[in-house]
Amino acid sequence: MKVLKFGGTSVGSASRMKEVAKLITDGEQKIVVLSAMSGTTNTLVEISDYLYKKNPEGANEIINRLEAKYREHIDQLYATPEYKKKGMELITGHFDYIRSYTKDLFTLFEEKVVLAQGELISTAMMNYYLQECGVKSVLLPALEFMRTDKNAEPDPVYIKDKLHNQLDLHPGAEVYITQGFICRNAYGEIDNLQRGGSDYTASLVGAAINASEIQIWTDIDGMHNNDPRIVDQTQPVRHLHFEEAAELAYFGAKILHPTCIQPAKYANIPVRLLNTMEPDAPGTIISNETEKEKIKAVAAKDNITAIKIKSGRMLLAYGFLRKVFEIFESYQTSIDMICTSEVGVSVSIDNTKHLNEILDDLKKYGTVTVDSDMCIVCVVGDLDWENIGFEAKALDAMRDIPVRMISFGGSNYNISFLIRESDKKRALQSLSDSLF
Repeated sequence: MKVLKFGGTSVGSASRMKEVAKLITDGEQKIVVLSAMSGTTNTLVEISDYLYKKNPEGANEIINRLEAKYREHIDQLYATPEYKKKGMELITGHFDYIRSYTKDLFTLFEEKVVLAQGELISTAMMNYYLQECGVKSVLLPALEFMRTDKNAEPDPVYIKDKLHNQLDLHPGAEVYITQGFICRNAYGEIDNLQRGGSDYTASLVGAAINASEIQIWTDIDGMHNNDPRIVDQTQPVRHLHFEEAAELAYFGAKILHPTCIQPAKYANIPVRLLNTMEPDAPGTIISNETEKEKIKAVAAKDNITAIKIKSGRMLLAYGFLRKVFEIFESYQTSIDMICTSEVGVSVSIDNTKHLNEILDDLKKYGTVTVDSDMCIVCVVGDLDWENIGFEAKALDAMRDIPVRMISFGGSNYNISFLIRESDKKRALQSLSDSLF
């Protein structure tokens, strides 16, 4: 069985929902994970904000506007009076429920319940539409099987057990529809998965049923070997290792959150990225298979700040790096790149919220210099150190670009260069021309 996930824009209107329905009704049994319709979660956050501020009038105005939008979707989605009526009753029930929260105390617990309504509505709408089309479709309530533990991490044993119980109740269904993003926490309260959202749900569901494949459908044209907005003649990447995908996601490819595909990676289930606008395109497949001795892609991350700490005391002194790292830890600031020498260390960060405090503390240990408006450019592929010549190719492409730091060897899948943001376009184009 396959697991297919569709994001908010893929189900963002009645016409888009109908297109998704065509894609998922091919006669094969599958589980389909849906996000809330695009814009809905943001609007529910806005409603919650009014309720936190004890402004029920403001909240009700937004609720009424969102409900009217959904009534239009219902009218466009269903063809028969029976299902139009069912759809309208669905919308009335959910929005009356949201309105009930304008009368009482509003806390984080109530906000999580309000935020869950988007996915509950979109999945019920799709389930009704498939049934109207004569498809054997069943709604699997994510709140019955998707649960996190006391550390707010998914509980895979519970998920597998409860999901199989739900599937056993409806063995003859062709399509099982479930909600992405939402879950219950260890105390049985409605909560959400936070990182990765619906992608994470699809990966967890796929691992729980040992799916043959997990498909992530978006309106983005797969993974490219470079940013098409910056570099000429980019090409889609057809195959990536999980580690390569994680590197690219971290360095700016906004398709998959690295955390969300971990369950698929550990269960050895391939993840395929597909485009709802081009359903016949092969997309990008992510798996534990490596294409040997091949460079796949180049990505970039902006708004990087480089900090250099130079100290004569560092020479042969143990404990120096620990003291430096403890400063960043105390301000909850993560480090992207690090390079060391006998008398100094350079690091890069992308969060400058506590930069001044960090610099003040670092000055206790040495001379500190800062370079801002920097950018990390990352080359991703099979870059095992025994593959001769790949780092030389990348360095040769960067020969006319001033490079502040280079990181190689921390991973078998990437070489990173820290350069000025103003040199980014030139660097990406040069790497693209040399490597692909």
